[in-house]
Amino acid sequence: MTDFSTVLACAVHDMKNSLCLLLQSIETLGNEIGDSDHSVSDQLASIHYEASRLNTSLMHILSLYRADREQLPINIDQHYLEDIIDEVVATNQRYLDNKAISLNVNQQQELFWYFDNELICLLLNDILINAIRYSKERVQLSTYIQDGYLCIRLEDDGDGYPQNMLNTQHEQMQDFDISTGRTGLGLYFARMIATAHERNGKHGEILMENGGIYGGSVFTLKLP
Repeated sequence: MTDFSTVLACAVHDMKNSLCLLLQSIETLGNEIGDSDHSVSDQLASIHYEASRLNTSLMHILSLYRADREQLPINIDQHYLEDIIDEVVATNQRYLDNKAISLNVNQQQELFWYFDNELICLLLNDILINAIRYSKERVQLSTYIQDGYLCIRLEDDGDGYPQNMLNTQHEQMQDFDISTGRTGLGLYFARMIATAHERNGKHGEILMENGGIYGGSVFTLKLP
């Protein structure tokens, strides 16, 4: 009998590869056009956002499939935060430029920590894309150590998280109402990545709130 979940995982993998090529094409086209046509730049920014969302969602599905089969790889190693942040920012620089969003990076120099590079980059990329999408002019990304945790904090000057999202940020995947149009997949995935990082009996966590330096949404990832 055909294992449908395995077929789905293979299809998702192929779709993700195609989306990566599409994103590269968007980047190339954006570089060729530059800032000469603001209307086209705005359209490219929207296409980039939607394609990135699809790519991230496909990664979520693959990771959940592997987790269900207890095959989600957690490869903990030492990494310099500056390298990680630079990679995530560079990936989204064209989107930042097209949206005319000012990104301030505030990080401690020579800061390193132990975590899964691929999963954390995926998580940070996801929340940065959303911050750019919903901010008005400014976003700040900060890294620091607090109470034995590495904290990566993203703040924007948008309208903030809806109250219902703040109320449900600790719910499990099966508790979300799909009929409302919000599956909670991204939030569930972020929490899954955070809690998979464990050290000396402490697990990672995510925190969502409104306020911060810009009065918008504030997302904090804490890793032990």
